[in-house]
Amino acid sequence: MKTPPFEYHRATSVEEAVALLAQHGDEAKILAGGQSLLPMLKFRLARPGVLVDLGGVRELAYARQTGGILSFGAMARTIELESDPVRALCPILSEAATKIGHATIRHRGTVCGSLAHADPAAELPMLALALDAEMVVTGPDGARAVPASDFFVTMLTTSLGPAEILTEARFPALPPGRGWGFSELSRRPGDFALVAAAVTLEAGAGIGDGITHARIVLGAVADRAVRCEEAEAALLGQPGGTAAFAEAAKLATEKLDPPADLHASSRYRRHLAKVLVERTLAQAWQRLRPAS
Repeated sequence: MKTPPFEYHRATSVEEAVALLAQHGDEAKILAGGQSLLPMLKFRLARPGVLVDLGGVRELAYARQTGGILSFGAMARTIELESDPVRALCPILSEAATKIGHATIRHRGTVCGSLAHADPAAELPMLALALDAEMVVTGPDGARAVPASDFFVTMLTTSLGPAEILTEARFPALPPGRGWGFSELSRRPGDFALVAAAVTLEAGAGIGDGITHARIVLGAVADRAVRCEEAEAALLGQPGGTAAFAEAAKLATEKLDPPADLHASSRYRRHLAKVLVERTLAQAWQRLRPAS
């Protein structure tokens, strides 16, 4: 299937890309890996008159670690998330990355492209929220940093302003002693998740010490990834285990009103979310307390 006609520009610098966006306004879209935008063009779900390709902006093709922060430029490919350094510093990020499409897509798609696309069933917006990632946004007035909690607005919509580009995503490494879990269910490997859950936990040093940190994030249950703050608060001070995790899963999902589609009803997605939260909490706890 062919795309609608468009004017094509291949930028060679961030400044040139920003200037092109400013010049063409709402008609212009950024092209990075193209794994989300090109299918939307072919299905006529998007009809930009101008594409600004970042493929020539080599300064944005990096993945690096500095001071416990994993930074990915706008042209860093998703496959970078599966590298040994990322797996060592932030294994939940690497684990979630293996669920993103197929290997070919991960070699072509970009980290920042997935975040800027803001699909509510995508893994990376979930992980950005779960890990308190920070987005570096560059526009006509320079660069600004935006917390993940403020970046995602609603389905396929972020806080990017006119002529702004997501030029870098910064994910903190997991601190020592933080357990993690990630689970999702999809119809087939590589499909978008029907529901996904990401969890991080910390607890006191003693075997009987309670939970001191809890983060629970769900994907594909609303117009964006959502934190389950009531469930997180209920876990604090708890000793962990089946009863505590079942109650947290109940609190995390009882007010959910997930979308329904041809793949799953709203009721099924809510039930699945409860199962995955409980399962993923158990994964994170097992990493904290292997013998328990």
